[in-house]
Amino acid sequence: MTSMVSTTRRSTAAICENIHKLVGTCSSAASPGDGATRRVRIMEVCGTHTMAIARGGLRSLLPETLRLISGPGCPVCVTDQDYIDRAIALARRDDVIVATYGDMVRVPGRGGSLAEARAAGATVEVVYAAERAVDLARCHPQRQVVFLAVGFETTTPATALALRKARDAGVENFSVLTAHKLIIPAMRHLLAAGDVPIDAFLCPGHVSVILGWRAYEPLADGFARPCVVAGFETAQIVLGVEAICRQLADGRAAEENVYPAVTADGNHTAQALLDEVFRPADAAWRGLGVIPASGLVLRDAWGDFDAAGRFELPDADALPDVPELAHCRCGDVISGRCRPRDCGLFARRCTPSDPVGPCMVSSEGACAAAFKYERRS
Repeated sequence: MTSMVSTTRRSTAAICENIHKLVGTCSSAASPGDGATRRVRIMEVCGTHTMAIARGGLRSLLPETLRLISGPGCPVCVTDQDYIDRAIALARRDDVIVATYGDMVRVPGRGGSLAEARAAGATVEVVYAAERAVDLARCHPQRQVVFLAVGFETTTPATALALRKARDAGVENFSVLTAHKLIIPAMRHLLAAGDVPIDAFLCPGHVSVILGWRAYEPLADGFARPCVVAGFETAQIVLGVEAICRQLADGRAAEENVYPAVTADGNHTAQALLDEVFRPADAAWRGLGVIPASGLVLRDAWGDFDAAGRFELPDADALPDVPELAHCRCGDVISGRCRPRDCGLFARRCTPSDPVGPCMVSSEGACAAAFKYERRS
């Protein structure tokens, strides 16, 4: 079952008022009970949504019986610890320049961070586009440039375009260490595990521009959970929440869209590009473990650009034997098992200026959002 919801000119206050009316009549397999005893739990699987919800103070506008919970939508946060440690090992090589998006630089590994490696003499360059890493390789032909390819379907096309650019220009000293991931397998994994009650998903806008809103049909039909795509303005988010509550009140589950930038079938050009360069593979997620066919690795035709094959990287047994972010509950936060303030380190040992885990580092991290906008509440 599919449907399309259009944006309206109603005010945020009017939409929130209607949400209050709808919540009391919502029903779902994940939230038994009735009336005041029922709790509606909506997971937003987009780090930009998480930050927008906190910045807009939306939780204070919504009913107490409706809870917005953060999911695995922050690319840096879901990147597993071994990947971080291998990236740092690469950065410490004299013949390598590591190029990365900015959020990755301060993520702690078992033996420090990329920022600390850079302070010790490693060459770590922050880039704002994957193609810029190819330009770095052309400017430094005597060194290897490795791009840390992290992100969901939103950023993966940019990596694919960078690889095309490197191949077409004959840039042989460029490679990628890929940790690209697919969001829908993670959503399916959370529902199948069943340990976190989830009544519905507020689906990511940017990812859905690539996938199309119809891509969520298997989740809506197979698990009877509403999946609604929304943009990032306050009015868009509450409109998405209202659409979810309307479905739950009607006892139905469908994929819907309230974001004008998203079409039913997505961006076919980007989809074809991804299929040309990458193939699905099992991938490790922080807090979720290994999820089948949830990651993207380079196809054989692009194997010459795979940093994992070009360099001898340490395996898990060779990495520093220290605890993985001891007492940090980032994995629980991004899987909906706890809120940032439930972690004993939050706003005490773990702060944006001295982060323990990636959820406090990333600009899309739930802990960073809660610290900046919701700490006093």
